Amino acid sequence: MSKSVFVGELTWKEYEARVAAGDCVLMLPVGALEQHGHHMCMNVDVLLPTAVCKRVAERIGALVMPGLQYGYKSQQKSGGGNHFPGTTSLDGATLTGTVQDIIRELARHGARRLVLMNGHYENSMFIVEGIDLALRELRYAGIQDFKVVVLSYWDFVKDPAVIQQLYPEGFLGWDIEHGGVFETSLMLALYPDLVDLDRVVDHPPATFPPYDVFPVDPARTPAPGTLSSAKTASREKGELILEVCVQGIADAIREEFPPT
Repeated sequence: MSKSVFVGELTWKEYEARVAAGDCVLMLPVGALEQHGHHMCMNVDVLLPTAVCKRVAERIGALVMPGLQYGYKSQQKSGGGNHFPGTTSLDGATLTGTVQDIIRELARHGARRLVLMNGHYENSMFIVEGIDLALRELRYAGIQDFKVVVLSYWDFVKDPAVIQQLYPEGFLGWDIEHGGVFETSLMLALYPDLVDLDRVVDHPPATFPPYDVFPVDPARTPAPGTLSSAKTASREKGELILEVCVQGIADAIREEFPPT
């Protein structure tokens, strides 16, 4: 039997046996194809939640579904905006429907425990809508015991002491961390070959008004697409972030899905 935690690397019989055990937790990374500045690849929002899912799954005996490669449209104040070449996005209804369809299929397989791990801020409410519609549909079909945990891995980095280690000069907030120290450090820890620190553009943090304007004015986004500088990113910071996230998420899943 394969020891892989990735569903796509199992045979259907191996997957069937794991699900039939009754307490199998499935994890689904939900990402995006979005620019992350001059120094990083565009699938950061898929790579990072998938890597976190893998490490959590290894700790708790879960399985990881193939991640969603596309997400909702990049918003200027959190992802730089949808106007950059390469950023390839879904309409909200498409993402919602995809989440709904996947949950329906997992229920058909007999699965009842799912963790949706978001790697792209803009996905959040469309994931929730997909979950809501799917669970409503399952209830109509007589399935009452399907449970979903939805989370974003960065929400587990909240200890002031950890924040101080990551941002000794002061933390300006998650909203301008797109392509900044946090994501770049994680990529250095996990996928160093996909990061080129020599190409980091050291620019002041992006500033936006406390409202949104449509159509978006691209000039309001810093030219490289990042919303803050990644100049102080490091592999060591990434390893710290990774351990904090993996341990916190593993603990949360154990609490929500105790062994049967």
